[in-house]
Amino acid sequence: MLNKNELINIRRHLHQIPELALHEKQTHDYLIEIIKNFKQDNLEIYVPEQLPTSILVLVHGKCPKRTIAYRADIDALPIVEKTGLNFASNHPAVMHACGHDIHMTVALGLLDYFSENQPKDNLLFFFQPAEESESGAKLAYDNGIFQGKWKPDEFYGLHINPALPAGAIGCLNGTLFGGTTEVDIDIYGKGGHAAFPQDANDTVVASASLIMQIQTIISRSIDPIQSGVITLGKVEAGTIRNVIASHTRIEGTIRGLTQKMILNIDRRLQEVCEGIAKSYNVKVELKLNQGGYWPVENNSDLACEFISYMKNNPNVTYIETSPAMTGEDFGFLLNKFPGVMFWLGVEDDSQLHCATLTPNEDSIYKGITAIKGFLINRMEK
Repeated sequence: MLNKNELINIRRHLHQIPELALHEKQTHDYLIEIIKNFKQDNLEIYVPEQLPTSILVLVHGKCPKRTIAYRADIDALPIVEKTGLNFASNHPAVMHACGHDIHMTVALGLLDYFSENQPKDNLLFFFQPAEESESGAKLAYDNGIFQGKWKPDEFYGLHINPALPAGAIGCLNGTLFGGTTEVDIDIYGKGGHAAFPQDANDTVVASASLIMQIQTIISRSIDPIQSGVITLGKVEAGTIRNVIASHTRIEGTIRGLTQKMILNIDRRLQEVCEGIAKSYNVKVELKLNQGGYWPVENNSDLACEFISYMKNNPNVTYIETSPAMTGEDFGFLLNKFPGVMFWLGVEDDSQLHCATLTPNEDSIYKGITAIKGFLINRMEK
């Protein structure tokens, strides 16, 4: 079985070969190489043609009454690494700045253990591409990958958290991460000379009003004891100071703690856009793209069991966390299958998606030990 040093070496190799969504070929091949070195007696490996950089590994149980799935995402981010590590990324402008190298290593450690120690229930390990973009979880589901013996009864997955001590487990019963929706708004009017505004339809003025109206959606259409966010991070219009712009583009994001809330925000945003179009005699086109980035809503019963186990395990540091508005496409899978997502502390001063993120590698073995214990306990239920 893999020891601590071997696990750290695997993580460091993965860290050196980060790849972007749906292009994780080198990562995929390395994972397959490691998995094929495990005891194969009870393992079955499946690489779907529909999603060729994904890997599913079924560990056949002794007397299964359920299939418990565990997800590890494998893609990286378009970030220039600035850690100064001697095992820094070998791929220019690509980095595991969200900790997926840790995610994969923990999953490999778990798989290694259960390949040597046959579980009671079936265990399904899903090495998932394209979490950071392209909604890999949704792609997998929509392509019918989770069918037959590859269909889980429940799903678990982790995300690293630099703010928690190395190896600590964080969770809550409810929404762990908010859902996200990309917002693109194009306003089309009539351009003209700055001196003759009466002969034009100014999209900059319309966009200014629209941006201010959108801010009222959260303050006046969302329950104040709940939480939602609309951020408009990019506005482009015009070519020169003395010409009225005929087109303005606004790009932003919606975040919400429940899918119902996100759909409510979507509806109100559409209504506001329609109102601005009428008020300013312009054409407003709204495009909303959520993909698979649904809120990560933990199943209440399974979360209670998970939290109870972690709280009562004297070898685990358990910390109850608050919801975060970061996006995660594991939320789509939790909408289709009951399950739990949780944090694994990696104790670092840098935040997620930061070029200097340097997770504490002590978290790997501690995480494997805690999760392994929970899965064994869960299979006794």
